[in-house]
Amino acid sequence: MLQLQPDLDDQLVETQRQIDALLLRQSRLAAEFAASERWDRAGYNSPYDWMRFHLHVTNGTAANYVTVGEQLHRLDETVAAMDSGDVGYAHLAVMARTAEAVGKVFDEDRLLKLACDNSPGKFYFKCLHYRHSVDARKYCEEQNDQEANYLKLSTVESGHLLINGVLDPVSGAAVRGALEPLAQKSGAHDDRDLSRRMADALVEGLTHGKPAHLQITATVETLKAVAGAPGGEMEFSLPLSSDTVQRVACDSSVSRILLDPDSLVIDVGRSRRVVDGALRKALAIRDKHCQWPACERPASWCDGHHIVHWIDGGETNLDNCVLLCKRHHRMVHEGDWKLIKVDGEIITIAPTTIFGLPRGPD
Repeated sequence: MLQLQPDLDDQLVETQRQIDALLLRQSRLAAEFAASERWDRAGYNSPYDWMRFHLHVTNGTAANYVTVGEQLHRLDETVAAMDSGDVGYAHLAVMARTAEAVGKVFDEDRLLKLACDNSPGKFYFKCLHYRHSVDARKYCEEQNDQEANYLKLSTVESGHLLINGVLDPVSGAAVRGALEPLAQKSGAHDDRDLSRRMADALVEGLTHGKPAHLQITATVETLKAVAGAPGGEMEFSLPLSSDTVQRVACDSSVSRILLDPDSLVIDVGRSRRVVDGALRKALAIRDKHCQWPACERPASWCDGHHIVHWIDGGETNLDNCVLLCKRHHRMVHEGDWKLIKVDGEIITIAPTTIFGLPRGPD
């Protein structure tokens, strides 16, 4: 555990109180500036724009300065509590925004007790409840104004999909509620950080863990990973590696289009799920979950994986198939991990070894 110098914690507290005092002074100046015409005469659209450029702060920080300065005449007790160290400037900013929002019914005494007992983030949450309690209709209208949902998708040079969007509070909570359970670590070996697990959870959540219907165009050489073969092609994607093509073809509903070396179509396969019907049900009953050691992703969220791929002559039967979650299925194909079955037990072999012993996250 980090050991602080004997007086370092006191220095931190004292320095923050000095910063808060300066921010309070800045707020008074900002409110006075906003009420003047100096920003307008300088050619800016608002006092916040002027502050963004000249104070090098965000629009939200500038808005806090002005709001606190404008509401100070209603916040005498909160300012006194800040001077004594019971609350900080962050509490004061939340108090000012609340006072601005509710108008004449603002009750500083009631809220100050909450501010002293809670962190600024928690205090903000409680202030939202307070705002609803004093004017539910206005609060509802503000919530409705936030329902400006949008989602933008764009593909960059690397082929990665960039996702940019905003969801209203209810929609956002619903999405997080769906993704959080799927973003839990899948065993002690799972070294993905939270952002990576959330991204993987988004894919799982959108596909419901079911094989997607994809159309892949590839040469026979690509399917067999012959040296010198071009990559596979799929709509909305850059060229795919042969390993990825094999993974997708392992248990997806694939419309395959095979080309000869001159790019002429030589075969258009029917859309079919490789591991489906009675075989899929039997696989789910037998395996129950992902068969990677220590992973318990349920069967309904797993792919059917061919231990010996059908491209290499492996049969599509219960003995040659096993359930793998999306992450571990990718590790086998693109990550060069190997799966073998020994006396009915699945054994994983890492892509690199030391003295013949597997090395990897297990």
